[in-house]
Amino acid sequence: MKKDKYVSVFIIPHHRGKQHTVSISRRGFKTLRIMVPFLLLILTAFLVDYIMMNGTRRNFKQLQTAYAQQETLLSDYQTAIGELESTILDLDTYRTKLNIMSGLKSGETLEGEPGVGGPGGGQLTVEPGVDQGLARLQDISSQADGISDNLVSLTRYFEDQTAVLAQTPSIIPTKGFMSSGFKYRTDPFTGQWIFHPGLDIATQHGNPVVATADGIVISVKTEKRGGKTIKLSHPLTGWVTVYCHLSKFNVKSGQKVKRGDVIGLVGQTGRSRAPHVHYEVRREGKRYNPWNFILDN
Repeated sequence: MKKDKYVSVFIIPHHRGKQHTVSISRRGFKTLRIMVPFLLLILTAFLVDYIMMNGTRRNFKQLQTAYAQQETLLSDYQTAIGELESTILDLDTYRTKLNIMSGLKSGETLEGEPGVGGPGGGQLTVEPGVDQGLARLQDISSQADGISDNLVSLTRYFEDQTAVLAQTPSIIPTKGFMSSGFKYRTDPFTGQWIFHPGLDIATQHGNPVVATADGIVISVKTEKRGGKTIKLSHPLTGWVTVYCHLSKFNVKSGQKVKRGDVIGLVGQTGRSRAPHVHYEVRREGKRYNPWNFILDN
C-alpha cells in the first residue's frame, strides 16, 4: 500500500461551525516538528532577556537617582569645607595679630611664622587615590590644632599680663575705611614713590578719634605735615601711638587716657586732601604696621 504523502489536520469548532482541514506534507510536518521547539526556545530566550533588561533599567534608574543625590551631597560637602577653610583663615589672621601684640611673634624674637600642626609640618602629602576632600579636612584639622595650641599659650600670657594688654594698641582709632596702608605709594602731593609709615582712615569730618590703648599724652601740637597731632605713650609696653590731621584736641599734654577715650576729632589739617586720620604705631623709633594691632575690624 502506497504511503500517504500528506498529513491532514482537522479543525473542528467547539460549537456549531464549519469544519476546516489543513493538509501538510510529511516532509513539511517533520520540518515543523523540528522548528516549533526551536522557535519556542528563541521566544523563551527573548522573554528572559526582556525581563532581565527591565530589571537592569530599574537598577540603572535607581543608580541615576543615587548618583544625583551623591552629587548634591558632594557639592554641599565642598561648600562646607570652603566655609571652614575661610573660618580657619580668619582665625589664623586674628591669632597672628595677637602674637604680634604679645611679642610672641616679632622680627626680633622669632624668625618666620609660628609653628602650626603636628610633626612633619609643611604641605600635607596625599597618596594617589586618596579623596582630595578628606585631604583638605585633614589639613584644616592640622591647622586648627596648631592654632588651638597657640591660643592656649596666648590665653595664659594675657591672663598674666592684664596691665600690659591694656597698654597695647588693639582697636581702630576712628570708624571709617582704610584709604592707604602701611606700604610704598605715590605721594599725593609730590608724586614721588615713598614709604607711607601708617594707616590713613578716611571718615567724616568731626568724627571722634579715640585712644587705642591706655597711656599718657606726651605731645599735643600742630605740625607742618601732620597738622593737629597727638602722641600717646604706653609705658608698660613701650609702644607710642600717633594720630594726625585732627580738627580739634580733646586732651592736653601729661593727661592719662584709657582705651576708647575720645582724644580729638577728625579733620583735614596739615598735608591732607580730605578728612581722615593718619595713625602710626611706634616703638623705640621703629614704625610697625598698625593693621596688625587692630582686633575690632
